[in-house]
Amino acid sequence: MDLIGVSSPEAYMSSSWTEEQNKMFEDALAKYDKDTPDRWNKVARAVRGKTVEEVKRHYELLVEDIGRIENGHMPYGKYLSTSHRGTLIALPTVEVFESWRQ
Repeated sequence: MDLIGVSSPEAYMSSSWTEEQNKMFEDALAKYDKDTPDRWNKVARAVRGKTVEEVKRHYELLVEDIGRIENGHMPYGKYLSTSHRGTLIALPTVEVFESWRQ
């Protein structure tokens, strides 16, 4: 079974994000921009309980969601629950996220 790019139920469960982890993730992205050496390792260390692969995937999903919202394919306020991908409180534009990419 493939759950949004996750190959096993165990991987799916470990990819759940709490509000606290989302906030740590947001703060880490603001602190470590695209030019930061070893950026994703630093972001992962800043987000308790998440691996480099998990923070990269979370970032990719966030950029995809923002793109869908900006293109009118996903209305504001209709995010997936925290049990799936985490809660998004404030969304920067795709341009902002693109500027953060490595």
